[in-house]
Amino acid sequence: MSDLFVDNIKHQSSQGSGTITLGSSGETVALASGASQTMAVNTPAWSATTSGSQTGIANNTTTKLNFASEIFDTDSAYDTSTSRFTVPSGQAGKYLIQATPYISWGTGGTATMVQGKIYKNGSQADYNELDFASSSAYINVYRFSLVSILDLSVGDYIEIYGNMNGVTDWGNYGGFFNGYKLIG
Repeated sequence: MSDLFVDNIKHQSSQGSGTITLGSSGETVALASGASQTMAVNTPAWSATTSGSQTGIANNTTTKLNFASEIFDTDSAYDTSTSRFTVPSGQAGKYLIQATPYISWGTGGTATMVQGKIYKNGSQADYNELDFASSSAYINVYRFSLVSILDLSVGDYIEIYGNMNGVTDWGNYGGFFNGYKLIG
């Protein structure tokens, strides 16, 4: 076995693109003891939760849900005053967006439909819906998951909305809104 001493390895085109292959199929590429590896990290990333109950939302009204307490925000891209994530400069790419609102109607009643919606730049980009068809369900609390992968450009913003049909008064009582960049 021989050693190769170099300062840089570049693809032969020297254009910053192309594939450099280390090893062959079935082989293991190992780092020497004490060596470190730089890996891509999934940032920007954020997680926010509610800071109190959002109550008194009218029946069959699509309403922005407030997640006004940051748990973490790697790039200061989540605004707690607007409950909105905005893609920062130089961070366009595909993002995993997820939310788990915890909505309820405290006075009881029957609902015919519950929706959670991911909005991109003020328009619906994705949604999750529980539709009770023509019948009504007596449920006091509903927690649902929204998960979507969205292609976002610098300046695009993401918000979470909800809607419930069949009850006169509902609210967002908890949950999380978070996401992170997958690839550029």
